[in-house]
Amino acid sequence: MDPDALKSLSTLLFWGVLFFLMMRFGCGAHIMGGHGHHGGHGKAGDTGEGQAKDPVCGMAVDRDQSTAASVYRGKTYYFCSTSCRDKFEKEPAKYAAAPSRDEHEHGGHHHG
Repeated sequence: MDPDALKSLSTLLFWGVLFFLMMRFGCGAHIMGGHGHHGGHGKAGDTGEGQAKDPVCGMAVDRDQSTAASVYRGKTYYFCSTSCRDKFEKEPAKYAAAPSRDEHEHGGHHHG
């Protein structure tokens, strides 16, 4: 292999590894739904395997099927709708610290 080809291959490998690490452990981990299975970052509102409780309305949410999530203080919160997520993101301390509401109190919003 000539030196130019080796340099090109090394550069490609370096950027590929960097991209992988950023997607696995950096900002991409939040997009992909968390940081894997290591400690330090909990899933907020766990109600069982694959389930979380929406901190705004108290509804049970399937983490794998949820279309709305937000990270606050290292914890991922899952929501039944984008309107609940938007309410949470306006005042995250209010909902993260507050005990969950009864599931029958559903905040007066609609799911579609």
